[in-house]
Amino acid sequence: MNAKVKSVLDTILDQFQNGNIPELVALSTYPVSILPMNKWSLLNQLVCYITGLNDFRGYKQWLEVKRYVKKGEKATNILVPWIRKDKDEQTNEEKSFLAGFIIASVFAVEQTDGEPLDYQKLELPPFPLMDRAKELGVNVAAIPGSYDHYGYYSQSKKVIALASPEEAVFFHEICHLADDKISGIQPGQDPIQEITAELGALALCQIVGLDGSKHFGNHYRYIESYAKMLDMTPYCAVLKVLSRTEKILNFLLKEVEHELCSVPQ
Repeated sequence: MNAKVKSVLDTILDQFQNGNIPELVALSTYPVSILPMNKWSLLNQLVCYITGLNDFRGYKQWLEVKRYVKKGEKATNILVPWIRKDKDEQTNEEKSFLAGFIIASVFAVEQTDGEPLDYQKLELPPFPLMDRAKELGVNVAAIPGSYDHYGYYSQSKKVIALASPEEAVFFHEICHLADDKISGIQPGQDPIQEITAELGALALCQIVGLDGSKHFGNHYRYIESYAKMLDMTPYCAVLKVLSRTEKILNFLLKEVEHELCSVPQ
């Protein structure tokens, strides 16, 4: 498998160096779902999104959809308006006014059990390496489509969440997972980590995937966007992370070689 990984990475490097980059191909996504937290203030949404999860609700809101907060789960606190009613001294009419703010506890869907939500009924394709993710202690789940991301890997919740059925998105996130297992990763969009995961995803599409080079142009431009943050060309950026990416690929593939022979090409 080491020879195959090296061969694919060398081919990718040649294409990056020659500048023979295909056009972008639109990635498909799952339907966008309107979640209760979409109506919250930007500050409250950011407080929740920083955890890496994207569907938070209050205790009673979960009960309304027949889900229940698991015992021992720690809440995330947000600020909500405290509205009071009082009579106007001049008109004697009852009016509502903002008396201040209070703290409310909310929980992510991953912290609940119960009836499945509509978006939890989404089915993921049988991606190659799906079982490898589970072997590494991480669940893979579909989430509603999003306007700002196709998926994410959460270290704390041990989940790969996918808003797209494209294998390239899954491969990107499982490369983050492998990178984390090998040497640990920093939270957030670190340019080196993103370039590494995207190069790994591009290679996996060609080694074990069904799409091959279908999204090569997308991978290139994603890497290009983060390479600019480092004042580097895409070619120099992938050279910088080549060794790290090779370790990730070998880590993911070394224990599943017997599965790869049965993957239809």
